[in-house]
Amino acid sequence: MNQQPAFVPADDGLWEQYDQLATRAYGHAIGDIAHLRKHADLRVAVREGRVVAGGLGLLVGQFFGGVPVPSACLGDGCVAPEERGDHLAADLVRERLRPLIERGAVISTIVTSSTGYARRLGWEAPISVFAWTVATDDLRNSFAGDGFEVEHGLTGDTETLQRHLASRWNGPVHRPSWWTRWKHDKSNLTGYRFARSGQPAAGLLSLTTRRHERHGMGLVVHDFWADSRAAASAMMAFLGRHNTRARTITFRRGALPPDPTLLHGLRHHRTTADAWHPWMFRILDIPEAIRLRGWPAELTTAVPIEIEGETGGRGRWLLSIEAGAAEIVPTGVEGQVTLTQRQLAVWYAGGYRSTTSARMDGVNAVSERALAALLHSTAQYEPWLPDHF
Repeated sequence: MNQQPAFVPADDGLWEQYDQLATRAYGHAIGDIAHLRKHADLRVAVREGRVVAGGLGLLVGQFFGGVPVPSACLGDGCVAPEERGDHLAADLVRERLRPLIERGAVISTIVTSSTGYARRLGWEAPISVFAWTVATDDLRNSFAGDGFEVEHGLTGDTETLQRHLASRWNGPVHRPSWWTRWKHDKSNLTGYRFARSGQPAAGLLSLTTRRHERHGMGLVVHDFWADSRAAASAMMAFLGRHNTRARTITFRRGALPPDPTLLHGLRHHRTTADAWHPWMFRILDIPEAIRLRGWPAELTTAVPIEIEGETGGRGRWLLSIEAGAAEIVPTGVEGQVTLTQRQLAVWYAGGYRSTTSARMDGVNAVSERALAALLHSTAQYEPWLPDHF
């Protein structure tokens, strides 16, 4: 019988083995492995001196309710093809989360194509994720710059703008100081700043080029942060001015916020949407995740809920929100709303925009009023994850 693998933090030699394994497992080199070496936690499974699985983990804040909550962001997980089918991936996820939980993570996010497998492990997708492609000429003909000046390069106030705007959504990463440099170096990004004369930055755009298979090229937008519809329109107009060298503009998956500026601003609707891997979310510590999240300052409510455990059974909890703070504690009171842990994650992220959408997803409630009260508590901000890891 093969020796059971040991799960260990990686030293230099194991980093190199993991890099080689990831290249073999994914079929191409993974640039993040080199770029994130100084910043990520790497856990590997070792059997008889050989790395058979591994994955990176980042401890960063993610904005929920306007406040960054400590999150375990997992990426680049892989298992040797010859080792698959023996639950090694599930064991590896547990061991990857362990050190991040010890350092304070109370929630976790992943981006994966294996959505069914991720759901079995407790993650859920709060929203769909799309990449959008539009003809450059359409942007040129449909949007106006409206007095905004464009500067090449990023500055301190663009970072301030990005963090300010990120806090208006549920899900964006509270980017550490090294985040922007990592992304720009990895993807060869070019950044632009948008502002009215003498005013602070109102927009931030980062993009790269992509060669078409036969001839020509397109632009790929990675960052699109605008503090108003006027700024967004100016950024669209700027992209449209690339029409002489780029036939299409692609907004990378999740790059555009869930805002209708692109679709409603076009004279002709000739966009193409591609469904991409969704970002999936999991609550690791329910009481702490509730306590650390931001809540509407004007809201006062108390809702008894029941949460179905991952292994069956239900726990009764009382959720109380007052003066911008919340807590959830065990109770003996029968719940007015019943959710699974995955449904709780969607609610936490603001993914249910109505009682209808919640009931369609299987959330049970004794009354429409109780369900509406629960959903209203997380509806202040919409979910959006423009960051990739």
